[in-house]
Amino acid sequence: MDDHILHLSVEEFEDELKNFKGLIALDFFSEDCPPCAQLAPIYERMAEKFPDVKFVKMLRQANRPLAEKFGVKGSPTVLFFRKGEEVGQRLSGYISITQARQAFESLLGIKPEEIVKEKVGADVLILGGGPAGLTAATYASRAKLKVIVVEEGLAGGQAATTYHIANYPGTPGVLSGKELMNNMIDQAKGFGTEIHDLKEVVSLDLQREVKRIITEDVEYEAPVVILATGAESRRLPAEGEADFRGNGIHYCATCDGAMYQDAEEVIVVGGGNSAVEEAVYLTKFAKHVTIIHQFDHYQASKTAQEEAFANQKLSVIWDSEVRSIVGEKHLTGVVIENVKTHEMSTVEANGVFVYIGMQPRTTIFAEQIKLNQWGYVEADDEMRTNLAGVFVAGDVRSKTVRQVATAVGDGAVAAVNAERYLASQKQR
Repeated sequence: MDDHILHLSVEEFEDELKNFKGLIALDFFSEDCPPCAQLAPIYERMAEKFPDVKFVKMLRQANRPLAEKFGVKGSPTVLFFRKGEEVGQRLSGYISITQARQAFESLLGIKPEEIVKEKVGADVLILGGGPAGLTAATYASRAKLKVIVVEEGLAGGQAATTYHIANYPGTPGVLSGKELMNNMIDQAKGFGTEIHDLKEVVSLDLQREVKRIITEDVEYEAPVVILATGAESRRLPAEGEADFRGNGIHYCATCDGAMYQDAEEVIVVGGGNSAVEEAVYLTKFAKHVTIIHQFDHYQASKTAQEEAFANQKLSVIWDSEVRSIVGEKHLTGVVIENVKTHEMSTVEANGVFVYIGMQPRTTIFAEQIKLNQWGYVEADDEMRTNLAGVFVAGDVRSKTVRQVATAVGDGAVAAVNAERYLASQKQR
């Protein structure tokens, strides 16, 4: 538990409101709440960053009268107070580190351009802390190089949110993604890797001989950068998706599946391995799960298909795509179109989980690195990009197979060639 954050009773909090003249941040959270879990490390980071602010956490269900007094109906909700009065705009739902930082800086009158950035140097900077980035870090650190992993979220990447991984070599059959990634994190740190997580990359310059990555509070420099930013879920192209994202529309069953314990109906959109495997996982919570797929057959592996067909709590609607989301405050269903007959119909549901492919995280460096037509980084077999000293690894790279095992292979190759590049530069 963070020493900077207070857990107060209602009476203690009300005393703080009366007596403390500075800024107070109050986080109403809930247990078994995925958005709350996402906010927790961000809230802790803000408490470290702004020591003059009093940070308070309060379990909403145990303090309903106070929550109702402030009109708080969802978790997490962060309120700000100064001299006993609420100030600024509330934060709620899936709160990003950028949203949180900007809220605090605005209330404290801090201008981002006035922040003095710490200057940090390394031999190798790795952008991204998933399987590829952590493997590259392990190899490079073991070669006695100073390695820093800069991660915008928490180290572990998408693999850490995977319910189970059953095909990773050398493991006992099946293990959770979180367990595997924690092992990788510990291994990388054991060889000396520094992991700087929850860092917002504001800009970077990869065309210089000494590369530069600038975050909200640090300016990193190194002669070598390994891009391992990965890919993220493709958003559902349906009317209303943005309105219900995190509140009915989800992209991670492991993260949000427990929210639908005993729900009558949950929908999964997609037909590949992720869609089918996560649909089976969701049957642990929901009473029934329906897969909506645009084709008349799955693209998932035979093993995944067999598991799905054998599950009596799971059914499928073929040849259909989601066109819009139904609901007002809460999602109540989706409107789908049969792509062959063009017939429209409504399917009632409590929640929707989307698995329709991935898109690479390349926006921040898209103008500097050569990308293919789908936005993935182009590189040779040695993980070299079009820029000297810049390598790539993992799902962000242009390739045909994206698995934890291939990401790890990329990371190893990138690190070995990064070491060779540095050696060649010293000989010049």
